[in-house]
Amino acid sequence: MPHQNYIDGQWVAAKSGQTFESLNPATGEVLGTVPKSGLQDVDAAVEAAARAFPKWRAVPAPRRAEILFRAGELLVRRKEDFARMVTREMGKVIVEGRGDVQEAIDTTYYYAGEGRRMFGFTTPSELPNKAALTFRDPIGVVAAITPWNFPTAIPSWKLMPALVAGNTVVFKPASDTPILGAMLVELLEEAGLPPGVLNLVLGPGGVVGEALVKHPGVSLVSFTGSTASGTEVAVEAARQVKRVALEMGGKNAIIVLDDADLDLAVEGILWSAFGTTGQRCTAASRVIAHQAVRQQLLDRLAPRAAQLKLGNGLDETVNVGPIINAAQLQKVHGYTEVGQREGAVLLLGGERATEGELSRGFFYRPTIFDQVRPTMRLAQEEIFGPTLSIIPVRSLEQAIEVNNGVPYGLTTSIYTADVNRAFQAMRDLTTGLVYLNAGTIGAESHLPFGGTRKTGNGHREGGWTALDIFTEWKTVFVDYSGRLQRAQIDLVPQTGENP
Repeated sequence: MPHQNYIDGQWVAAKSGQTFESLNPATGEVLGTVPKSGLQDVDAAVEAAARAFPKWRAVPAPRRAEILFRAGELLVRRKEDFARMVTREMGKVIVEGRGDVQEAIDTTYYYAGEGRRMFGFTTPSELPNKAALTFRDPIGVVAAITPWNFPTAIPSWKLMPALVAGNTVVFKPASDTPILGAMLVELLEEAGLPPGVLNLVLGPGGVVGEALVKHPGVSLVSFTGSTASGTEVAVEAARQVKRVALEMGGKNAIIVLDDADLDLAVEGILWSAFGTTGQRCTAASRVIAHQAVRQQLLDRLAPRAAQLKLGNGLDETVNVGPIINAAQLQKVHGYTEVGQREGAVLLLGGERATEGELSRGFFYRPTIFDQVRPTMRLAQEEIFGPTLSIIPVRSLEQAIEVNNGVPYGLTTSIYTADVNRAFQAMRDLTTGLVYLNAGTIGAESHLPFGGTRKTGNGHREGGWTALDIFTEWKTVFVDYSGRLQRAQIDLVPQTGENP
């Protein structure tokens, strides 16, 4: 089935006429053809968004929000259709596909509510007969560049707050999941977005994404992807003094202390390490285990991981789906080879699964390494696959030091029954999200999401904090004194003494 770009309210082919195919990573099935866009398509989309901006920003925020409410209602009705396409195009198992879409539903409804809660502040002025107040202004044309691992949820994190705040958008979804990007835009079009407010340009990131980042008509780039690509985005944006919000890599850990509920910890580890085949920015790729319980933990964990069923995620009994593509599969296996060279002990997996129908897709067995040292590449670099490293420690303090000693700082989990150690960890773990007695996965749409160090550039998606990405604060002074007041120059000291 062919799909098209969406520019200025029209579904159009790439100006070059070129296309590429979207494939099912579990089966190799061709799901559809999509435009392979270029610079001319980007120019047309940005120009359409710029033309639409003055009129869209003038629409009252509650009216903009009504369109988002309608989009949320449509997404509820089509949840299963979207979920099945998430599984087909991205590969995650169907229960996770439904979760991906539900997160988009939650996010859409949340930001629709923000249309009536885009509060500013008022404050007393330091001068008489003068008012001081603030409110939010939209920024302009937003480039939303999203990854393949949450092809419905993450676009909603960017599109919904950007739109309700009064911005116009050019949306560039990942090349591995373009059909889901088109489906989401179709839904928003049906909900009533005016032409030009949201535009879709499909194609490779090295062409379309780079062109959007460099385009002088784009005021803000919101990017989720690798740290290497995000760094390039930041450098180019800095050249143009352009706003940029980055959500990048992670190297997340689950800390298991000697008083932890090990059965509960195993459940959290299995879900966090092997859910979405480890292809989450919040996936746990490290378990920092107290030496006193490390072996007991492994005795419970390894057999459970070995029993996880691989296969096409449309099968409700499957636990682990495919890696997204051949290049990523090779990268994941490359880290298995790295770990073995570094001297880590391979306990489980470490190979591609090719039996039967699995040979048609990009499947990799859940992999566990033991006796991993904190300085090994396995323990420092983002793998983005079903590979878990067990790092032994002897104290909470050492566990915190190991957790914080990586280039990333997205999420950490700690299992303990000691409230004092729990609060010490909450204080000292330098990650953007911390979970107590739960895995590293489970963000909620109404709360800030983001991390420290090379995970991002300080912004937080989700919740009210996303509005700080997509708006500028405007401060307004209203002087009704009828005379010139020169702020600090005309202040009269209130000391009782003559100045």
